[in-house]
Amino acid sequence: MGENRVHALRGVDLEIKRGEFVAIMGASGSGKSTFMNILGCLDKPSSGRYLLEGTDVAALDKNQLARIRNRQIGFVFQGFNLLSRTTALENTELPTLYARIDKGERRERAMESLQLVGLGDRTDHFPSQLSGGQQQRVAIARALVNRPSILLADEPTGNLDSRTSVEVMEIFQKLNDKGLTIILVTHETDIANFARRSIVFRDGTIRRDGLIANRSVATDVIKTIPQLED
Repeated sequence: MGENRVHALRGVDLEIKRGEFVAIMGASGSGKSTFMNILGCLDKPSSGRYLLEGTDVAALDKNQLARIRNRQIGFVFQGFNLLSRTTALENTELPTLYARIDKGERRERAMESLQLVGLGDRTDHFPSQLSGGQQQRVAIARALVNRPSILLADEPTGNLDSRTSVEVMEIFQKLNDKGLTIILVTHETDIANFARRSIVFRDGTIRRDGLIANRSVATDVIKTIPQLED
């Protein structure tokens, strides 16, 4: 920033293994967003190395990074980022277009992903016909359609009510139980407790990194939250 050098991250050294479910926490300016951008191959580290499944990402060009983002990493954000004039099925199919998958397989994968998130009966619905929770489920299905090895979720429950938030975490826990690596950014401790491991950033460094002792189980928690009436 001008003549000032700002260290977004300072000497961060960690390993996330295949199949983990990790919650990333920290105040604004702590470095967690830069960390997630590097993990998602959106930014390159100015020094040091980031190895993704053995590949040094810092050595890759723009096209190689784009292929990794499309095929190995699924992204879920606080905003659902759905195309308003496109059905749930068509929204889910979008990443497969860039992967050059043929039409028949695109449709099959999209249907499979929507069924995974419990929306197999909403494939022809437009975003305006879906609740916020259902829209986020479509966004999760879209992130899964190319069968990534990592799911990066940035405040995925930020726009949702309590019950719907737990329903989304239930989906994440089930996906993680099947072996998907999930890395979740959240400001909410109760949401982080659905993960298996918590990493807390402060001033560009890791201040705490450890397993979550009393992990919340979404299927149990959801039973304690009243169902809102329409």
